[in-house]
Amino acid sequence: MKKLALIVAVALAAGLAQAAEYPDISVADLKAAIESGKVAVLDANGTASWKEGRVPGAIDFASSKAKLAELLPKEKDVLVVAYCGGPKCGAYKAAAEAAQKLGYTNVKHLSAGISGWKAAGEKVEKSE
Repeated sequence: MKKLALIVAVALAAGLAQAAEYPDISVADLKAAIESGKVAVLDANGTASWKEGRVPGAIDFASSKAKLAELLPKEKDVLVVAYCGGPKCGAYKAAAEAAQKLGYTNVKHLSAGISGWKAAGEKVEKSE
């Protein structure tokens, strides 16, 4: 019986982990979406990193959690892209989940992160 409970628990955990994944978006596709003005971008790297360099127009998730509903577009089907440092960073999930909990239905992940954005030669915004 303990074995069966363990198998069920592992299967449930794997299912929940799978459900928390978000479709990937490429640097090129994100750049095109930014140029079209039809995307909201969430930077989950923390405020210090956000100030040092972010995808243009990205919202600092760390300092905006409480007012995220006010900062995101009213249309719930708008593309929302969350990112963090790079392919091995999981911090983006908190931002993606927050958008999803607010009712956004088109949430994606820039798995390349800010490191991939920069490596592709794309411009970053900085704060003073």
